[in-house]
This record gives sequence, structure tokens and C-alpha cells, in this order.
Amino acid sequence: MTNSIPVRTPSAIDAVANEYFTRLLELVPEFSTELGLPGNEAAYSDYSPSGVAAMTAAAREALEKLEPLTPVDAIDETTLDAMRERLGLDIEIAQTRWTELNNIASPAQGVRAIFDLMPQETSEHYGFIAQRMHNVPAALDGYIASLRDSGARGLVAAERQVSIVITQGRDYAKDGGFFDSLAEAGSAVDPELGEALAVGAAAAKAAYLRLAKVLERELLPLAPEKDAMGREYYALMSRRFLGAAVDLDETYAWGVNELARIIAEQERVAEQILPGASIEEAKEVLNQDPSRQLSGTEALQVWMQEKSDAALAALGGTHFEIPAPMDNIQCMIAPTQEGGIYYTGPSDDFSRPGRMWWSVPEGEDQFTTWAELTTVYHEGVPGHHLQIATAVMARDTLNNWRRHACWVSGHGEGWALYAESLMHDMGFLSDPGDFMGMLDAQRMRAARVVFDIGVHLELEIPEAWGSGTWDSESGYAFLEKNLDISRGQLDFEFTRYLGWPGQAPSYKVGQRLWEQIRDERAVRAGEDFDLKAFHTQALGLGSVGLDTLGKALLA
Repeated sequence: MTNSIPVRTPSAIDAVANEYFTRLLELVPEFSTELGLPGNEAAYSDYSPSGVAAMTAAAREALEKLEPLTPVDAIDETTLDAMRERLGLDIEIAQTRWTELNNIASPAQGVRAIFDLMPQETSEHYGFIAQRMHNVPAALDGYIASLRDSGARGLVAAERQVSIVITQGRDYAKDGGFFDSLAEAGSAVDPELGEALAVGAAAAKAAYLRLAKVLERELLPLAPEKDAMGREYYALMSRRFLGAAVDLDETYAWGVNELARIIAEQERVAEQILPGASIEEAKEVLNQDPSRQLSGTEALQVWMQEKSDAALAALGGTHFEIPAPMDNIQCMIAPTQEGGIYYTGPSDDFSRPGRMWWSVPEGEDQFTTWAELTTVYHEGVPGHHLQIATAVMARDTLNNWRRHACWVSGHGEGWALYAESLMHDMGFLSDPGDFMGMLDAQRMRAARVVFDIGVHLELEIPEAWGSGTWDSESGYAFLEKNLDISRGQLDFEFTRYLGWPGQAPSYKVGQRLWEQIRDERAVRAGEDFDLKAFHTQALGLGSVGLDTLGKALLA
């Protein structure tokens, strides 16, 4: 692989970073599963207050060890800046004593979701699965302890989030549902494991029912009806997801203007699709085009794979460096029906490839390619797969913490949105229908900036979208007008934004910061600016906060 950063001897700062990474693997066993590393195949994190304290202590210890060290090169400078920013922020967040509970990214989902990444082929694999299912009760009991600790301090997620997680927990515990199906699949591989798997599944189901009961009886009565999190907590979460401190009011105003710009562009493209057509009429033309229709999840999976493979073949060696084994991505239909689309990175040795997952809501089986092609590029190449796999392969230059543990949403999701726009610039979305799909995706991300900041900070609604102050009800109506997705997906996304403040805007704001860094680099380089070289260097840094990225690329 061509790399602008030469192979280097690990430094003292790398040693601290690697030591901290090893400690993370001990404290977060699921992380080993995500990376495909042996050891701790059946264990869980300690989600109790003492487990949170142990994580915080590890971060403090690492920062103390870094304090007297001096960077030996630019890579060290970036590592030091990134670790101080990330670990310092982790400590700051832990001090709030808030325990996350939402519909997408809390231990309530993570305890179950880790099974999706466990190998499911051999008797040994299902032996680990049986053991981990037996460990679900202790993991959720620890989480319940933290929820109670936060609740005693008056820190409880909004009623909407508590209610949806109650529903999710009961869904996970259904007879014949996720855990029973997993046990049945393992028994087919090795009948001798049948009893252990069945007992483990029963234990996991009972634990999720217990979580649902605690949430319903103890947390729900304490949960505030109001969804807005307020400016102080929101600012903290914005830093968490961006790795940068932005002016929230300026960003909100920019989001309003960016949304208007994208809608105007959609109107222009609608005219190309059907002269005189509105955006909605143009979309209907696309929806009625048989050549743009997919029926069933099997057809969706095949199409995703074909488009991903074609992008890998077209971009490798020309626009990006995509050597083996990262020249492989696997497209999957997720085992859940929650409405999200996401990417999971490859194992450290690439024996498990990077994967794009589509969680299709129950009852949905019709899909339109014009609306989804840009998503394939976002999750795959040149989006998340190229970004994450490049970092995993950079073992000759980056320490393990940089390669695997430092993930910043604004960097990652900002890059993926940047990648969508880049694919249009390179001609891969030149078809007016596919371009309309990209604009629709960008419109959704811009609308999320307006919604997320507006609702959580309770700002004034822009004149173009109503009057008064944002609240959840007006926010939902606004999303309905700007997110062209199914009702099931809309409900999922709406709940996600309310329960995961600051995360959704990190996509579009991250793209904005990526483009600002690129454009500044281009101005400085003048005629010598090489876009491919810029991408190679930028991706070679791994995921870091966007302030750190700017320092590294504009030094």
C-alpha cells in the first residue's frame, strides 16, 4: 500500500497508547469480539458504577503517563493531541454520572448486538455463544445498577426512550425470537450443545424481561416527558461526537441555510427528471420506474453487493489506495428489524471482512435503487469501509489505540458524507435519479442539524418551517417534510435523534469541517494540490477528533 507516512519505530507515546488499548480490551471484552481478537469470547463489560469507575481510572492513568512525554514526530503529536482530547472528554462525561439509555446506542442494545459479530460456524463458536448468553444476566444487572444510580440523582432518560427500550427488551425476549433462533442454529451445528444453548437463551431472555420490568416500574415513573436535553449537556455531547467545539447557534443557522440550498438543488434536478415537475412529482416518476425497483430483502442484498464490488473495482488504484485484503466488503441483511443501516469493521487480520448491514423494518420489502445507491457508497467505498479498513491496515505506522479504539463520529460520518459528494463529483451519481437520491440523503442530514440543535436547545423555528419554539411535535412534522423514508424508519430516526443528542448533526457538520480542511489545504498547495495524496494521508491518520485532524493536515 502506498502511504505518505513511512514505517516507523514505535515511540514511548505509542507504548502508552498500546498499553491503554490493552487495558480497554480487558475492561471491554466485547471490543475483542468486534476486532476478531482471541480471548474474552464470552465475557461482557462491567456496566455497573464500579465498571464505569474502572474505565475512568484507566483513562486518568494513561493521561498521567503521557504528561512527561515529548513527541518524536508528527504521528506522536497527533496521538498525544487525540488522546488528551478523547480521554479527557471521557472523564468529563463520566463525571456527569449520566447512564445512557436510548433506542440505538446504549448497553440495552449492545449486549444483544455483540452476538451479530460472533462467528457462527463451528461447535467452538457456538460454545462461546452459549457462554455469552449465560453472561447476559450479569451484564444487564450491572447496567440496571448504573441506571438506578443515575436515577437516584435525577438523571433519567426521557419517557420516550425508556418506553422504546422496554419494547425492545421484550422483543429480544420473545419465544422463538432472537435468542431462541440463535440457540436453534447452534444446536443444528452441534446437537451436544443444545441444552447449554437453550439454557443460555432462557437466561438471556429472562434478563431482558427483568430489564424491561425495572425500566417500567422504577425508571418510567421518574422519566421526564420533555425530550430536550438542554444547552449544557448538548454542548458536551456535540464535542463528544465531533472532536471539536463549534458555535452551536452559528451551526444551527448554517444548517438552516444548507437545507435551503439543497432543496433548491433538488428543484433543479426535478426539472431534469420531468420538465415542470416538483421534487415530489419527480420522485414519484423515479418510484414508478421498474428499472429502479427491488423486491424483497434477497434482491436488496444482491444489489448492495454488486454496487459495492463495482465501486471497489473502479476506485482502487485510481482515486484511492485499496489493496488486498481491504478490497472486500460483505453486504448483509441484519438479523434485527429496527430500521437502521450501518457498517462494522473488519477483524484485525481481515478474516472477517468489513460488513454493511441493513436492518429492514418488519413488513417492508420494496426498495428503490435511486434512493439507496448513495447509502452504499456511504457505508462501503469510498465511505466507512475505505476509512476504517485503511486504519486497520496501518499497523506499520499507527499504534493500536489509533488503529482500533479512537472512533469519532464527526470524523467517520463526516467522511462518509464527504464520500457521497465525492462520488457525484467523480461521475458515479451523474444519473439525475441517483443524484436526487444523494441530495435526499444530504437533505436529511442537513435537516437533522436543524432538528437536533433546534429541539434540544429549544431554539426559534425558522420562518420557512413555522413559528414559535421547537419541540418534539413540531420537530416530527419537520422531519416528515424533509426525510423521504418509510414510516417505520422515520419513527426510528425521530426517536434516535431525541435520545442521542449531538450524534445526528455530526454527519453534516463533520462533512463541513472535512471540506473546510481540504479546501484550506488546496489553497495552501495551489497548483501542487493532489487530491488522491490528500485522501491517502488523511485516511492514514485513522479516526481522530476534527480539531486534531485539522492540526495534523494543516500543520
